[in-house]
Amino acid sequence: MGALCSVIKFENLQELKRLCHWGPIIALGVIAICSTMAMIDSVLWYWPLHTTGGSVNFIMLINWTVMILYNYFNAMFIGPGFVPLGWKPENSQDSMYLQYCKVCQAYKAPRSHHCRKCNRCVLKMDHHCPWINNCCGFQNHASFTLFLLLAPLGCIHAAFIFVMTMYTQLYNRLSFGWNTVKIDMSAARRDPLPLIPFGLAAFAATLFALGLALGTTIAVGMLFFIQMKIILRNKTSIESWIEEKAKDRIQYYQLDEVFVFPYDMGSRWKNFKQVFTWSGVPEGDGLAWPIREGCHQYDLTIEQLKQKADKRVRSVRYRVIEDYSGACCPLNKGIKTFFTSPCTEEPRIRLQRGEFILATRGLRYWLYGDKILDDSFVEGVSRIRGWFPRNCVEKCPCDAETDQAPEGEKKNR
Repeated sequence: MGALCSVIKFENLQELKRLCHWGPIIALGVIAICSTMAMIDSVLWYWPLHTTGGSVNFIMLINWTVMILYNYFNAMFIGPGFVPLGWKPENSQDSMYLQYCKVCQAYKAPRSHHCRKCNRCVLKMDHHCPWINNCCGFQNHASFTLFLLLAPLGCIHAAFIFVMTMYTQLYNRLSFGWNTVKIDMSAARRDPLPLIPFGLAAFAATLFALGLALGTTIAVGMLFFIQMKIILRNKTSIESWIEEKAKDRIQYYQLDEVFVFPYDMGSRWKNFKQVFTWSGVPEGDGLAWPIREGCHQYDLTIEQLKQKADKRVRSVRYRVIEDYSGACCPLNKGIKTFFTSPCTEEPRIRLQRGEFILATRGLRYWLYGDKILDDSFVEGVSRIRGWFPRNCVEKCPCDAETDQAPEGEKKNR
């Protein structure tokens, strides 16, 4: 009883409000529809429970559902872990390498970033995910990734059930004419007869669930591969962008240095173990991290400070060369742009040819930044912030002229 009371606390009950959001409502709705229809189709029309195969199949369906929901709720309610309010490094001299968060009244620990949605500094922040209505970070990265793996696997199993149900139920009901194909939905061929006949409503529901299962398999499967790619490099999505800007800064100023990501242990297996453990609890406390040989604990935060001081690297100026409607997944901007649309609640910016954008971060096919509402380029003017396709913009000619500055002038900046 004491253990139960220690789990059910007021703070934990407050976390239930995360369910009251469009992301979890849609995600749990898809899980419920696919799981329920797969069990109904399997038991009633495809593989009844009185057979050994049917029983094993039904147990597997329940197993997928339980594991998916377990990791989903773990990712949502355990959360990413936050930097303690008022936190500062044990060695006061180390604070010179860290950024200070005015909202949390604390220094940002290595690999942590402030999330505007959560209103806290998140440990090893990867991104804020609307589907779990929480951040993906240090404590829940493993659960979130397992959810991304299990959801497509469960949907593949469910899709197989849906296809086989429709095939077995319709096989003897089809009649072909010279110019027509007729389906007799009232015909029943199975012996013994099912409790509920496979009628038009059942066919429509199964077809709808099949579409959901296939769509989820593709969309969530792509997210899983993206997550595994950065996990095997021991990076986050934000850190990948910081590394890209570091290389851009070094190339632009023609510096005689090489940026080495300090948290890549040099082995995919070692990087994998930084996230996945047998206990399910990640190694460390999220404030200090093991680093590769030859690197410093604050190499990444020092690079962030350099980028923050460098106005050119912090925001790259672009000019809009193609109109963009602000659609979440624009089909007219290319297949890769459509399928790599950022999975975030952050808005998209509607663009018109001739406008100017200050991009602060981005992905391979998308950029994030501020649209300047006047032509002054003065810091602090009104802006509209959000995502936009990379192929709709080009670097501003002003920046191109700056890039052609004499070599000595670049190095003196």
